[in-house]
Amino acid sequence: MKKEKDLHAELAKKKFKVPHWLPYGIYHIVGRTHLLGQKYHPHIEIKDKIAPGPCFYIFNHQSRRDHTFIERAAWPRRVNILCEYNEFFRSHLHFALRMNGILPKKPYAMVDILGMRAMNQVLKQGGCIAFSPEGTSSIFGCNQPICTGTGRLLKFYKYPVYCAYIRGSYLTNNKISEIDHYGEVYLTQYLLFSPEDLAKLTPEEIEDKINEAFHHDDYEWNKTARVKYKNVNEICKNLNDICYKCPKCGEELHMIAEKNYIKCEKCGNGAYMNEYFDFIPFDDTCVIPESPVKWMEFERVSVIKEIRKDPEYSYKEHMNIGYLPKDHWVKKPATGEPCGEGEFTVDHKGVHFVGTRLGEPWSFDMDYKSIYTVNNPVNERYFAIYVNGEYIEFIPDHPNAVKIAILIEEMHRLHVNDWKAFPWWSWMYEEK
Repeated sequence: MKKEKDLHAELAKKKFKVPHWLPYGIYHIVGRTHLLGQKYHPHIEIKDKIAPGPCFYIFNHQSRRDHTFIERAAWPRRVNILCEYNEFFRSHLHFALRMNGILPKKPYAMVDILGMRAMNQVLKQGGCIAFSPEGTSSIFGCNQPICTGTGRLLKFYKYPVYCAYIRGSYLTNNKISEIDHYGEVYLTQYLLFSPEDLAKLTPEEIEDKINEAFHHDDYEWNKTARVKYKNVNEICKNLNDICYKCPKCGEELHMIAEKNYIKCEKCGNGAYMNEYFDFIPFDDTCVIPESPVKWMEFERVSVIKEIRKDPEYSYKEHMNIGYLPKDHWVKKPATGEPCGEGEFTVDHKGVHFVGTRLGEPWSFDMDYKSIYTVNNPVNERYFAIYVNGEYIEFIPDHPNAVKIAILIEEMHRLHVNDWKAFPWWSWMYEEK
């Protein structure tokens, strides 16, 4: 009798190693050409080379292109980069990921045994583990607080921790749109923590120092850098996925973003965006934040007010859901396959879903000790959560995936607050 194929079980049993020099060398050569990395005009500054032996290499994750800049800066060290678990099940990626020693991780999952085992195996071989403590690439163009537990992880191993500080990569390519905007990317590599530093610091102090080291806003940075980005005919496409609330009339989910403009279909408030990613309001009556990051801050403050003034607050949305099949790869460009639908709810008690999956009733409840944010695998129009360790996608009927993410984050901070806001965000919570 033929044994049923189980891709998940195969990955769980895989032995992870430092990348082989041949495929990794090819990856390095291609990364230095216009086929991959060079077309983004990277400027690499090496303050500290990565020494031999086991170590960690962390970076502020701005875009899906960061891997090529990380690999180039770390060379000749071969690094094992952590990548989201679901990517290993995509038909066009799984082979390349395995050949180049990429390691699986489950962002924001409470338990990730496979990810920890993979890291342990490589570190025992004297390898270098490269990962983003933020858990995912930037959503708005600024960094977000790193995952809880990062400080404990680094302090436990006491291996050197190198840092890559990246600027400009988000403006080149991001989760708003898959369109590349060719400009310039800057990366500075340096030693952030020595083993002696880690021994002296508490896990909380380690995390505070990483958050401060990653403190960055690509839009603000380019107000000074003035890098001109090409291919801007669609520069605002899908920007309404993150800029979903009109700053003038307050209506939500009525922003339209096309070509090089964004506007509210209710009141006409709007702006153009130029090749420097500056907003240019239509006229003097328009109310437009300085940048999409400032727009996000306006939306976050609105959510903080909403949930804190209403103890019965509840936000519901119909969702289609997707999963990772066991017996075949997910075809490009999808990241999962449809498996059901139902109602997704965020309230003061937690996150809830009631619906069907694979033709059977299916539901779950997660409190805010179990969830503090969500992951956006490719773009901001849907998100993923690891439910009992399993990757599940949620595709809302309306463009409100970012509002739901902010709601979950701020509900967590109100009720649990393990994943704390930045100190420089403290103004958002004053008198709320």
